[in-house]
Amino acid sequence: MKREHKEMMKARARNIALRVAYDGTAYAGFQRQTPPVIAVQNVLEEKLARIFGDSIELAASGRTDAGVHAYGQVVNFFTDGTIPVSRIARAANSLLPPDIVVKEAWEADRAFSARHSARSKTYLYRIAQGETPDPMLARYAWYIRRPLDCAAMRAALARILGTHDFSAFRAAGGAPMSPVRTMYEATLEEERPGLLACRIHGSGFLYHMVRNLMGTIANVGLGVLQPADIDRILASHDRAQASATAPAHGLYLLHVAYGEEATATS
Repeated sequence: MKREHKEMMKARARNIALRVAYDGTAYAGFQRQTPPVIAVQNVLEEKLARIFGDSIELAASGRTDAGVHAYGQVVNFFTDGTIPVSRIARAANSLLPPDIVVKEAWEADRAFSARHSARSKTYLYRIAQGETPDPMLARYAWYIRRPLDCAAMRAALARILGTHDFSAFRAAGGAPMSPVRTMYEATLEEERPGLLACRIHGSGFLYHMVRNLMGTIANVGLGVLQPADIDRILASHDRAQASATAPAHGLYLLHVAYGEEATATS
């Protein structure tokens, strides 16, 4: 957005923030695309414009990729629309398709930015296990038939905790930024028999970082790598040392933290 246009938008009376959940299967990621390609942002902006009676341009906490899901994407926008904040979620959900839902709406401080005010994020990644795949999980978890060594995977995840240069887990094509990030939590649990869930909570994430980490952690679980290899890969700063990128459909943006909750376990 050009600077002068951004200033025009910010001159509007209200700064509205939303927490949004979506199934990313049908969309080309979150970020607005040129039709006929449709992203989650395209749909949200169209429906919100009808509710608020003016043009809507969203800022988001992050740009999830095609096929990636979200429980807690946060967006904000400036508007002169007068609909009470208590009615926004219901009004939006009456127009949105069933795979996009506004969970919460609030009147934000004028300085609030869903992207720039974020202090940490938590991602969830699901892996389905078993001799045969579960068709009900085909769009929502990475299926790996061979049994995974969960203890080894947990040991590997423990090695990413703290502050590191994550260049080895950064895909080409992302925005230029520092590769140094701090990971506060990295856990692996069995949600139910045959379904593993990995939660990673950090100060921020690089382009495809979580999926590149999960591809590598899965290889630890398969015995291709050892937990100690994580140290070597991190120290290399070389993307070629890490494993292939895990599929998008197992990934969920779980939570975005602002203010004091940023370093707390989500």
